[in-house]
Amino acid sequence: MIAAKMRVTISDVAKASGVSNSAVSYALNGKPGVSKATRDRVLDVAAQMGWRPNSAAKALSNDATHSVGLVLTYDTTVLSVESFTTELIAGLTSELEKEGYSLLIRSSRNQQYELGVIKEWIASGAVDAMLVLNVELDDPRITLLKQDARMPVVALCDPSMAGGLPALYDNEQDAAHLIVDYLNELGHIRIARVAGPERLGHTFIRDNAFMEEAAALNMTYSCFHADYSPEQGRRCTERLLSLPHPPTAIVYDNDVMALAALTAAKDMGITVHDQLSIVSWDDSFMCEVSVPSITARRRSVVSQGQHVARMLLDLIAGRHVDSIQETDNELVFRDSSGPLAG
Repeated sequence: MIAAKMRVTISDVAKASGVSNSAVSYALNGKPGVSKATRDRVLDVAAQMGWRPNSAAKALSNDATHSVGLVLTYDTTVLSVESFTTELIAGLTSELEKEGYSLLIRSSRNQQYELGVIKEWIASGAVDAMLVLNVELDDPRITLLKQDARMPVVALCDPSMAGGLPALYDNEQDAAHLIVDYLNELGHIRIARVAGPERLGHTFIRDNAFMEEAAALNMTYSCFHADYSPEQGRRCTERLLSLPHPPTAIVYDNDVMALAALTAAKDMGITVHDQLSIVSWDDSFMCEVSVPSITARRRSVVSQGQHVARMLLDLIAGRHVDSIQETDNELVFRDSSGPLAG
């Protein structure tokens, strides 16, 4: 049995239109070489047949692919549970689709593999632009993309780490100071943080901001670094609460580590709110519905995705794009934080 042919080709459209393959190519790609009547007939036949462009073929012919590339280098355990990336992608795709663009996502095992994907995309033109996440200190991806200007790029990081590429970034320092000041007002003098990986640029900025503000307020500050997973969030919580002088408030760099901390504290016989305050750097629906609900820094990650999509579309259109700082820092006070009992 012969399988049915699924993709409509230029040859199929040419045969149905009664013109040559080259005439169809000119018509479909908006190039001169055919009359208006022929172009209209070809476009009408192509639409009726359900013809769609082959993005790989378009890339080889230097035409726009109408796609934006994103490589995700995450541990699958973290990616499957944390909300930030999902919300960012939701914002990206909603804005890109308005202009007929799609998001091409590749999954990477490590940064070396990601570098290979980026080189492949640059060489083939498989995407019209790229978004770079989780920028590291002295990141080789930034070096590569800065050296080869063929690929329009936006980096989600502080401009100091973007190598001159346009960046969309949070006011990490103000957010850290906001959280430390809040805990200080509640009367906490021993605080801690379970942070993301040390190699990440935003972790480095947060580390310095937390240390700076805690020192200014004469607070004792401890920090353990984790991989954003609930398992490491729990393990770090257990280690912190087992110290001779444990912290009375802990800040977590994402929501799932904060959620894991609730269980860890309960298992150790420590009451959240009365004996321990918990704050999440990222808010999410899970922070709202957990018991107790978790105090968190609110920002619209979906809006951030929409914003970065517009920056990418501007770059593709040849417009100049400057780095932009997101300024929405707000703490949502919930049941997981409060003054120490007594």
